[in-house]
Amino acid sequence: MRSLEICAGLRRKALVLAVAVAVPAGALAFSTPAAAQKPVVLAVVDVKVVALGFRVSELIGKPVYNPQGEKIGNVDDFIIQRDKVLMTIINVGGFLGIGGRLIAIPYSSLQMTPKGMVLPGASKQAVDRLPSFHYR
Repeated sequence: MRSLEICAGLRRKALVLAVAVAVPAGALAFSTPAAAQKPVVLAVVDVKVVALGFRVSELIGKPVYNPQGEKIGNVDDFIIQRDKVLMTIINVGGFLGIGGRLIAIPYSSLQMTPKGMVLPGASKQAVDRLPSFHYR
């Protein structure tokens, strides 16, 4: 009886070995999308120039002004769109963050000045006409 069990075990191992030899190498591996197979190119940057930039964590909550120096709101957050465009979410209106609404502005539209962030053309009427932004 023991010899039958040994024979059955050897047949299973032989079958597994036969399948492993018959299947071409890589056929059992997961395939990756063509885009993921492109070589990665690392960008070399001047880290001293990067250090002169603005940290997003320090910009959140900062006021945003119009060119006349009137405060129009505060930065609520930043969103990187799927097309890699950086958007600034600004809380406008209300008082102390209550009763306001959110708007989305391309970060490239903002001007950084010593006083802070300035949004050209941001009159109260122009800001009121912008659609409200809602997080999903």
